[in-house]
Amino acid sequence: MNWKKIIVVALVSLSSTFTFAQSNLLNAKTADQIGKKTEAELQADNDKPLPYGYVMDRDVMWGRKVWEIIDLDERVNFPLYYPVEKDLGPDRKPLYTVLKDAMEKGEITEVYADSYFTTKITQKEIDGRLYAIDTTDAAIDLMNEDYEAYKSGAKTIPEEYIVKYEVTPDMVTAFKIVGLWYFDKRQGELKYRMLGICPVVPDIHVYKQDPETDEMIELFWVYFPAARDVLHDAKAFNNKNSAIPFSFDHLLNARRFNALIYVEENVYADREIKDYIRDNAQMQLLEADRVKEKIRDFEQDMWSY
Repeated sequence: MNWKKIIVVALVSLSSTFTFAQSNLLNAKTADQIGKKTEAELQADNDKPLPYGYVMDRDVMWGRKVWEIIDLDERVNFPLYYPVEKDLGPDRKPLYTVLKDAMEKGEITEVYADSYFTTKITQKEIDGRLYAIDTTDAAIDLMNEDYEAYKSGAKTIPEEYIVKYEVTPDMVTAFKIVGLWYFDKRQGELKYRMLGICPVVPDIHVYKQDPETDEMIELFWVYFPAARDVLHDAKAFNNKNSAIPFSFDHLLNARRFNALIYVEENVYADREIKDYIRDNAQMQLLEADRVKEKIRDFEQDMWSY
């Protein structure tokens, strides 16, 4: 058997372990069966995210925590952003929608207000960041006619006079991530472990007044290891082969994205690069590259004599 045949057999074997972009697409007899696995498939499906190996503290010879930002305007990061304009079925969702839906269903509960994972936030607090309610001028005029009745609750404002604003997937401009680069002396190699991920969006309470606002906020921080099961079940579009999509868990763990370091943990209370290199975007980019190269060079220097 020549090498070409070996490669073909290996690829066929590997492809059988993945879910099609739309489950049951080739066997569905009606359109509503598309995307639903058969009973036999559900019983045979034991696909789980690849577990992390246990790392003892004494095996970590060196480590450095960094914060990065994934700009969704970059083409390589599009699988994290699209689709945003319409529903393409259960197997085609942007990363933001996957996280939000899982939190609302209670599948993701490790959600925090900061990247140090010290302050946990409830679903009610998350909803306060996702939604904003306002009333029209007609509703204000209506309340002025009988203010006491509306204040006491005897009367309520009709729903047609209430405007609800919501953070939608197209508003997500970037994702912030935090992770640890560390040198495993047992394995003798540099590794990366993602710890958290955060959508960056406009403040919805400012957006309702000014849709052109450029004031961005960190929406919430999801502790990544606790969300891996959800992210493994959700698939990102594979532009080269739509029959074999990547899971978001694989995409993020394999670092199939481009990101820019904006914080390296430091003695100055983890100050950002922009705090010590001010008003010079080019120098900030060069500093981010310097930090990246310093981390990469550590592994190379381990084997230099």
